[in-house]
Amino acid sequence: MTPILRASLLAAALLLAAAPAVADPAQNGEWHHATSLLGAPKYPAGFAHFDYVNVDAPKGGLVRLDEQGSFDTFNPILPEGEPATGLGLVYETLTETPLDDTNASYGHVAEAWAYPPDISSTTFRLNARAKWQDGQPITAADVIWSFEKQTTLNPNLQQYYQDVSKVEETAPGEVTFFFSTTNNRELPTILGQMLVLPKHWWEGTDANGKQRDIGASTLELPMGSGPYKMKEYAAGASITYERDPNWWGAAEPIGIGQYNFDLIRFEYFRDLDVAFEGFKGDQFDWWLENRAARWANSYDFPAAQDGRVIKELFPNSYMDSGVMVGFMPNLRIDKFKDARVRHALLLAFDFESLNKTLFYDQYERVSSYFFGLPFASKGLPAGQELEILEAVKDKVPPEVFTSEYVSPVAGDPAKLRENLRQALALLTEAGYTLNGNQLVDAGGTQLSFEILLNGPTIEPVATAWQTNLRSIGIEASIRPVDSAEYINRVRSRDFEMIYSGWSQSMSPGNEQNFFFGSEAATDENSANYGGIADPGVDALIDRIVFAKDRDELLAATAALDRVLLFNYFVIPSYTLRNERVARWDRFSHPDKLPEFSIGFPQVWWYDEAKAAKTGVAQ
Repeated sequence: MTPILRASLLAAALLLAAAPAVADPAQNGEWHHATSLLGAPKYPAGFAHFDYVNVDAPKGGLVRLDEQGSFDTFNPILPEGEPATGLGLVYETLTETPLDDTNASYGHVAEAWAYPPDISSTTFRLNARAKWQDGQPITAADVIWSFEKQTTLNPNLQQYYQDVSKVEETAPGEVTFFFSTTNNRELPTILGQMLVLPKHWWEGTDANGKQRDIGASTLELPMGSGPYKMKEYAAGASITYERDPNWWGAAEPIGIGQYNFDLIRFEYFRDLDVAFEGFKGDQFDWWLENRAARWANSYDFPAAQDGRVIKELFPNSYMDSGVMVGFMPNLRIDKFKDARVRHALLLAFDFESLNKTLFYDQYERVSSYFFGLPFASKGLPAGQELEILEAVKDKVPPEVFTSEYVSPVAGDPAKLRENLRQALALLTEAGYTLNGNQLVDAGGTQLSFEILLNGPTIEPVATAWQTNLRSIGIEASIRPVDSAEYINRVRSRDFEMIYSGWSQSMSPGNEQNFFFGSEAATDENSANYGGIADPGVDALIDRIVFAKDRDELLAATAALDRVLLFNYFVIPSYTLRNERVARWDRFSHPDKLPEFSIGFPQVWWYDEAKAAKTGVAQ
């Protein structure tokens, strides 16, 4: 996307003569301006800009956004602490994924990359125009240092990039990552997603002469290469970013028409109800509604009635695609190790009644770990998917071969009673007995657990489930806590049941180990919250990571989905395929929004005429 950084022929010749053991990756594979894991990239080499932007979008204005919780660090790579929202505006990555081509990566800090046919390495060629906000160029040393620090200091990233054996500058402005494996098509892609950090800044001193430490938390205003600088903050309460008028990427195809606001401010709230009142009081501009009842009943305040606040539903068939969310038992605890117990808990969850009584029929039931994506399992396994499952037949539930996964359906008393009858039968098989109004094990201990919630939002859902569980002798207590306590307890795995989940990408790969892999089950910083440690799951993740083509990826992912579902690791709940947005009417957007996103605030802009009518934000 940018001018190519070329070494002189003489320098290249001297480099090759001095280091004959290092092959030039560009000779083993062509340089790419973009690559896609599924098909061809949408945009050709030399494209002018993304289709979904307004190239004439005016720059200026302030947009105020809300964020839940708090923050305590501006260090973007450490697994501990609460990093500030918006750091992605300051720091950049080697490649960029457009909002309308989500399987693809396009050159950004790296203008091009190459890899040999066996994908035993990949080489990134840096953009000669890429520079830090202090004017210094981004160098190969920055990229190498960034990789080494992130994989040393963050166990999650260490696992994510575990197949990288070494990284070197193999030519001026070119960085090669060598792999310990071959034919992992995703490795070049995920390396392109790595944050690039300024080595010289982090190894320097702050305004007080103190040595900076990338391994420690900090609230010093960061310096990066992105479209925004951090302007100011109030500890734990707000952060303001200002657009960098000298951003190197502003005139690049990847930057044209984007990042139009002069100021972006994040206001932090610890309570969502308080935040909504703040929105009504014009403390911030944009509200993503997460409660069906509030969306239906609570927009009768003056600004919503007179048109200063616009309430809009953005239909998007890809919204929440790939999401698995629900109640998640801690599998490290003995009471949840039996799949029959977990299946019984699922049978007691009555989504249909909740959708009628609480959600105004706005939601859909989640029925896959890849919900709404082509990777979701359906019907009975056949073809390549069946072959993949046959290879792990002794490691997966037998039902995957004989039954299609279907979520239990209730919605009326008769259907719920039948589901609860089936649940009791499973619990009896698992060794439990209904003794009066208590379901007890062989030692006489009632089956009980605590549901830990991040705030009160899901409490009505948990309460309805609690009632059904109590009817079959299971006692579930509900404990909503603030965001900080919830995060700390989940990280330390100090819970019995939580409400959580994962969001899948359009190109599943290495992150599946982070979500579901056995190694991640013992890593408190991983997203394997429930502690899934299953050899069948591990084997199927390997098939995904090393899939040779799209067909094998589709088959392997469907197989993994099926095995996860029939292990009942999660009690799936529901999702919304639209975005419910309320906003103060101060902004405009391109006529055509990107296919997979509404693009806010990235491609929207401040509309002075609208703001004059609505009132200028403070």
